[in-house]
Amino acid sequence: MAIRIDDEAPIHGDVLETILSHVPLIDLVPASYVSKSWSQAITSSLRCFNKPKPWLIIHTQCTRSPYDISVHAYDPRSHVWIKISQPSIKYVSALRSSHSNLIYMLSPSKLSFSFEPMNLTWHHVDAPQVWRTDPIVAHVGGSVIIAGGTCDFEDDPLAVEIYNAETRTWEMCESMPDILKDSAASTWLSIATTGDKLYISEKFTGVTYCFDPKTKKWSGPYELRPEPRIFHSIVGFSNNRLILIGMIGDTENVTGIKIWKVDTQSFECHVLGEMPSALIQKVQSETFGVSSITVCLAGDYAYMSKSSEVAEEIVVCEFKNGGGLRWWSMKNAAAGDGNRSERVVFTCSVIGLGNLKRAVSSENRKFAVKL
Repeated sequence: MAIRIDDEAPIHGDVLETILSHVPLIDLVPASYVSKSWSQAITSSLRCFNKPKPWLIIHTQCTRSPYDISVHAYDPRSHVWIKISQPSIKYVSALRSSHSNLIYMLSPSKLSFSFEPMNLTWHHVDAPQVWRTDPIVAHVGGSVIIAGGTCDFEDDPLAVEIYNAETRTWEMCESMPDILKDSAASTWLSIATTGDKLYISEKFTGVTYCFDPKTKKWSGPYELRPEPRIFHSIVGFSNNRLILIGMIGDTENVTGIKIWKVDTQSFECHVLGEMPSALIQKVQSETFGVSSITVCLAGDYAYMSKSSEVAEEIVVCEFKNGGGLRWWSMKNAAAGDGNRSERVVFTCSVIGLGNLKRAVSSENRKFAVKL
């Protein structure tokens, strides 16, 4: 005898929440509109069973007109890749990223940037007073900071400016420390940001400084070199922790990649773990070694990839709550669409259901899970 739909027992409580914990986050958007009880169950499931996690977002910009940008995202909560179709972003110049949640384009007349998790909003402002080709660009506590990377004809290669959103003008600040004169560019410096501070670190020496946008002053230097054989290092923030990722050996013989937590008061480094040797080759370019590694950090995740080419695989490190690290690698779904005429930029942000709802409902964005 057939059972009518209205005779079936409804699914609710822990059973429904457990089922929803296995549903990809992007598919929970339409599910949240089914009913009030489903919306509540989804909220509870995301809070108690399978929380949202930082997405890796890969922006691929064609280097030829019309300079279209394609976007792929990886959701570790659901272990799925998603292709995001979106309206074209007005071209200003080459797309870049200085740290995990900021992308920008800088031309002699304009700076365009976005720091939202899904990059729904772009801000277009006048270019800074000093013309720059390879600067540090950071978003700290509502301010945009741009430093170094000046053209050869500029008087101060260490010039620092802050964009004042209220007056829509750039304000000059204390220049970067003199010791950075030969490395004051994003090519040679790694940066990390908090809600109120900017940290910059020389990739090859570990010399680190801190900039406070409120006082517009620098402090330091601090030495982030817990092992003498570190030849290349990168800094970033993960869950309010300053993280140091150091490559040990040299570009022709990488003996290890380690991760440290840095005390931002004493700048002492405490080792958290080491990348398994089998994964090192996945981030090492045959041409440039690991000196070209790209790292994005957010929440409890760090994504690492070759930056000199479209990597076939990406290495993932999860910072476990009980201590220690969990490592694995995954295929890069964006690699199949890549070619030599494209620029690849990585960002990383914790994406919640609210972020996705706004993205789905804005500007005809479309999300398709890649199988």
